[in-house]
Amino acid sequence: MKIGDGVLRPSGGRRPRYHAAHVAAGSGRFRVSAAFILTLAALGFAGAFASGLVGVGGAIVMIPLLFYVPPLLAVGSLDIKLVAGVTMAQVLAASAMGVWTHGRGAMLHRRLALWGGSAMALGSLAGAVGSHFVEGRVLLLVFALMATTALLLMFITPAEAGPAATAETMPFNRAEAVCIPGVVGMMSGLVGAGGAFLLMPVLIGVMRVPVRLSIGTSLAMAGAGALLGFVGKLATGQVPFIAAAAVVAGSLPGASLGAHLSRRAPVGVLRVILGAVIALAALRVWIDVLH
Repeated sequence: MKIGDGVLRPSGGRRPRYHAAHVAAGSGRFRVSAAFILTLAALGFAGAFASGLVGVGGAIVMIPLLFYVPPLLAVGSLDIKLVAGVTMAQVLAASAMGVWTHGRGAMLHRRLALWGGSAMALGSLAGAVGSHFVEGRVLLLVFALMATTALLLMFITPAEAGPAATAETMPFNRAEAVCIPGVVGMMSGLVGAGGAFLLMPVLIGVMRVPVRLSIGTSLAMAGAGALLGFVGKLATGQVPFIAAAAVVAGSLPGASLGAHLSRRAPVGVLRVILGAVIALAALRVWIDVLH
């Protein structure tokens, strides 16, 4: 097995396999083939569908999918820093689609999204630029910690939507709305995530925002974070354009379909799906971090 140029190269005709040592950053180059591009587009659809369905921004699904699936299919691979750049682009596109869909249905707390989204965007920009100087294994560790924290927060009983719990009248603490998204944004910028997979449980369990209202709100904050996070990744040369375009192209119909179906699914089902997705992603990454 030879490792270089941000891609795993098979030797002796053997299929490439993932190992924890492969998390090191490459030079930003990778081999492009039709099979690789089609695989990335399909993974983009799957990740964006999860984004629209449960408001997780897609990164909790996309980071493990992009990092593990292409090497398993022997169609190519991206190192963890390139994966972070691609997922940031995907999260930006998927979140924009999800916000547009949920916002039309009054499932978006616009004032909370404005305060929290601004703080998250600045934190994400700082994290994205800083990730250029951080080792790949550290980025995987940060992602594993974020996913584990989000999973634990899922066990907190969600707030019930009362008569006053609407997108226009529900009160919120401005200090919490700035500090919490700001920290989540910095961690998200490091790993190339929008952060909605962590922000969603925080809104539900800590800030007591009703589940359905938190879906669109978390997507709006994640979109703001992804916008400046993408700028930071782009400025530091961590975004492979062809791979990002393929993933974004697949994500557009996936985000729309997921957001549409989320309106028909019971709240309990949405929480179970979100918890299962986070648990599987956290388990797979922890295995490699501790290997």
